[in-house]
Amino acid sequence: MTKPVVGVIGNAHRVENRWTTQMVGERNLRAIADAAGALPLMFAGTPEITDIDALLGAVDGILLTGARANVHPTRFGVEPHPSHEPYDDARDALALALVEACVERGVPLFGICRGFQEINVAFGGSLHPEIRELPGRMNHRMPRLASGEIHPDPLVVFADRHDVTLVPDGAFARLLGCETIRVNSLHGQGILDPGKRVVVEGVAEDGTIEAIRVADAPGFALGVQWHAEYDPQQNPVNRKLFAAFGAALLHRAG
Repeated sequence: MTKPVVGVIGNAHRVENRWTTQMVGERNLRAIADAAGALPLMFAGTPEITDIDALLGAVDGILLTGARANVHPTRFGVEPHPSHEPYDDARDALALALVEACVERGVPLFGICRGFQEINVAFGGSLHPEIRELPGRMNHRMPRLASGEIHPDPLVVFADRHDVTLVPDGAFARLLGCETIRVNSLHGQGILDPGKRVVVEGVAEDGTIEAIRVADAPGFALGVQWHAEYDPQQNPVNRKLFAAFGAALLHRAG
């Protein structure tokens, strides 16, 4: 049987600060292959060389991954500040248009971290560039050593760090079979105001929005703030999410 194909968005990256490249974290590719049962296919997050119509004609679903770059603040009416860099303007332009196209056509769409934020902005929502600066919020950024360096142990970096309470009988609660889950946390930006079609499905202990769906979407259209691509081979929450995405891909391809 032919496997469904998932388009995985690329991120702008410079090698040796000279060569412009596109990059995708391998965990995303393995999550699609191992937990969604699909073939991952990276596409450029660059609008002038990625035709959305052609892309959606060639794939059965789209994964919008996390990334180092933040969504540019002008996309949601906020002035940029150097402390919130880097940005990836090309990915912003492509991803926001792609979100709308996927939802309109019923193409399965799964947004993770930056992808989750892109779904919100695509429907008119806003982000806070540093969610930990809001009163009562925890530090959602990845763990660091006392020196300020990122912790070298991925088991520490991707460890579950806080609970998420899911809406009773919501899409996530039904999919996961529970109303409270525990997740990792590796982000600076977060949703401030949900977009007009964005339904909040899960909230962290400090009130940070962690899980969303797109209202009245004809296909799978979910987003999570945590890094669900981490170890879906073993992590039961992330495995169920990718399995549900895989089922939607088969239905679409079918």
